[in-house]
Amino acid sequence: MYLHLGRNTVVPYASILGIFDLDNTTGSHLTRRFLEQAEREHRVFSVSEELPKSFVLCQENDRCILYLSQLSPATLLKRVENRENEGVRPVESREDIHGGTI
Repeated sequence: MYLHLGRNTVVPYASILGIFDLDNTTGSHLTRRFLEQAEREHRVFSVSEELPKSFVLCQENDRCILYLSQLSPATLLKRVENRENEGVRPVESREDIHGGTI
């Protein structure tokens, strides 16, 4: 199954390492340094032109990729919970966004 991050971007549940609130996490110098390094390494992708509210950390082919989303972490988590309540569980095998196995 996939999580829709906004606009035309989806990621497999199995690749998600965490969903984070930008307002709460960027207060830490460690998080800011992590985000800056990921941006320098071209591992940050913005889902929308709007101001991001969250970032989703994913594992794809032994690399951590960050997606900036205009959706709040609460909205993204509700989407995950709604799918789980429908009896849909995240897949066990890990796939990247291009369909390759991790």
